[in-house]
Amino acid sequence: MSKSLKLYGGTLLGTAAVLTLAVNFADRNIATFPENPHRVSALATPAPEPAAAGVLVGAATAATADADARLGLGRAALPEEVAAWNMDVSPDGTGLPDGSGDVATGESVFEENCAVCHGSFAEGVDNWPKLAGGDGTLADDDPLKTVGSYWPHLSTVWDYVHRSMPFGNAQTLTPDDVYAITAYILYSNDLVDDEFVLSKDNFASFEMPNAGGFIVDDRAETEYPQWRTEPCMENCKESVEITMRATVLDVTPDHGGDDAAAAAEEAAAPAPEAAAEVAAAPEAAPAEAPQEAVEVAAAGEVDAALAAEGEKVFRKCKACHQVGDGATNRTGPLLNGIVGREIGAVDGFKYSSTLEGMSGVWDSDALHGFLANPRGYAKGTKMAFAGLKKPEDIDAVVEYLKTFP
Repeated sequence: MSKSLKLYGGTLLGTAAVLTLAVNFADRNIATFPENPHRVSALATPAPEPAAAGVLVGAATAATADADARLGLGRAALPEEVAAWNMDVSPDGTGLPDGSGDVATGESVFEENCAVCHGSFAEGVDNWPKLAGGDGTLADDDPLKTVGSYWPHLSTVWDYVHRSMPFGNAQTLTPDDVYAITAYILYSNDLVDDEFVLSKDNFASFEMPNAGGFIVDDRAETEYPQWRTEPCMENCKESVEITMRATVLDVTPDHGGDDAAAAAEEAAAPAPEAAAEVAAAPEAAPAEAPQEAVEVAAAGEVDAALAAEGEKVFRKCKACHQVGDGATNRTGPLLNGIVGREIGAVDGFKYSSTLEGMSGVWDSDALHGFLANPRGYAKGTKMAFAGLKKPEDIDAVVEYLKTFP
């Protein structure tokens, strides 16, 4: 019994000593819980309604303002901060800053900031957008939608350039620069002459060609009610007929049915006599060379090897000029028969006042001078291309153009 008391007594004394040390350690090193701890006050009940559209940051209810102050979030926007975001321009010119810009200034600013993507004539580079051309193409299967052919309001041109351009360096252009670039884009679309000056005063009076090509979206009133009726699930049509046959895709079953389609297929098949004639026909003779090429070759006036080199160099010109059968005026005039032709004499093309006033013909000397430095040879020309630097390239292009009399 005495041995048991000694054993358990020592254990109890050791446990009491450990508990005493633990209490003393906790009392010295652990902070006490405050008598009146801080509690986040409850939000207003019910929660305040959101501010109406158009109310500036900071114009909130008193309860929301108090909550912001407690949490340290947000502040009222300063007037200059609001002004920095308030850049939109309306079609009537509302929102435009003071300033102006002319076509000549716009050409140099455009060349420096925009041409790397949109081309020297706003005709686009690679897959970057074309800003000029496309007149009369909106009804085509593949329309070219540019500022001149598609955009309804000039304000969207000014606003987008001012807000987002140049790419990667947005909002670095001055208002005068934006006016000048907008004027040059209009000039590139043949909508103004080379002396045009765009400013806040005449902005609203300029009407874009496709301003009447847009309609008000009234589908909410005219169409949405039709879509919200009870749908028909069976016997919705008295009879169902095949109106077209997808023969190209080979997806329409072809067993019985449309007699008209069968008759059309039979008519399309060649008659046995015709098939026999095709089979017996001798091998087709090679296509004859175009008459123009034959005449040029017979004259012996063209260096074929040099003309072939000129065709490669002419790729720099194809964005604006066309040659050959079916060539038409584009940003620049067609160049069939340019060698020896009177300057500024292509029918239907609107030349700059400089070229309209020049006399003479496009002989070898004139072509060499113009192609080497277009703007130096004919100051005020619409052709913003810097020119061909190598005389041998000019010789080759002139020789190539001789093949299109």
